[in-house]
Amino acid sequence: MKLPIYKFYILKSYLKYFLLTTFIFFSLSFILNILQEITFLKEYNVNLYYPILLTFLNTPSLIFEIFPFITLIASQLFFINLNEKEELNLLKIAGIDNFSLIRFLIYATIGIGIFISTCFYTFSSNLKYNYLSIKNKFTNDNKYLAAINDNGLWIKDEYENNTYVINADEFKNNTLKNVTINQLDSNFSLKSIIISDEANIENNKWQLSKVKIFFEDGKKEILDKLEVNTNFNREKLNSIFSNLSSLNIIQLINLTDDYKKLGLSNLEIKSHLYKLYIFPIFISIMATLGSILMFSFNNKSTKFFNLSIGIISSVIIYYINYFFSLLGLSERTSIWLSVSFPMIVLSLLCFILLVKINEK
Repeated sequence: MKLPIYKFYILKSYLKYFLLTTFIFFSLSFILNILQEITFLKEYNVNLYYPILLTFLNTPSLIFEIFPFITLIASQLFFINLNEKEELNLLKIAGIDNFSLIRFLIYATIGIGIFISTCFYTFSSNLKYNYLSIKNKFTNDNKYLAAINDNGLWIKDEYENNTYVINADEFKNNTLKNVTINQLDSNFSLKSIIISDEANIENNKWQLSKVKIFFEDGKKEILDKLEVNTNFNREKLNSIFSNLSSLNIIQLINLTDDYKKLGLSNLEIKSHLYKLYIFPIFISIMATLGSILMFSFNNKSTKFFNLSIGIISSVIIYYINYFFSLLGLSERTSIWLSVSFPMIVLSLLCFILLVKINEK
């Protein structure tokens, strides 16, 4: 279906300011990020190629996080342009009221949001995964690996010339359940197999209970308790699986199932997924809010003041979302409610203000 000329012009103008705002934020994020990467890599003997590469790989995921606020500011710039060219008055003469104009922007931003939450997010998550993979090579942590699959939790660890291949059926709080530790020497020859009912991993010195040890010469030893030194603890294991921005939607859904099988809390993954699901609605609300701000202050203040109000509003909304996310992750409320409640409140606020705006 072919768009009317005025709708095509509005869409083209809005996309121009959306892309311009995205480019500005990309540039700022790139500059800040490359300084961090240079600081991180300064102790390694590498050329400038690596910090530039790492920055390019990481910046898209940073941009994805601030797309809602980019949308708000882009809508403000769009209406500033319309007002300066007195095109708002021309649209009104053509019978297009404020509400119709904002409604069209809402539809447009929902379409943009669907593209961002699917195509762009998949693209940025793949880059983020490569970013983490490359950066891991510059740390000592590349000797320490952890993964979750249908067979439980798997850990590869190197400690004092020994390599441990560890498997556990369940990871809950500070404890691993049904733990098997294969101890290998520097030549990867099996030295012993340690089987334990559970292991407390609050710190790097694991406390194993009800232990059976099978040695390479066939001997067997049974102990009530055993301490094993590793490079892993509860905090480190949780942090390994916390970078969800490096996983696409399909991988996140699969990881949710794997966490459930292992007994791990998947609240953080669900929260991340729900935010992706409602992302198109979120940015359409932000576009609506930006439009309302411009109609509210349009003829009363400067561009700097209008944009400042938009930025302040973005910061407030960010912290409100963050606060409700914490409520969900701490199980003080449901994950779905913690994600959707700020959107519901903002939607109601925008609806009330839109009624007044349309009278102007």
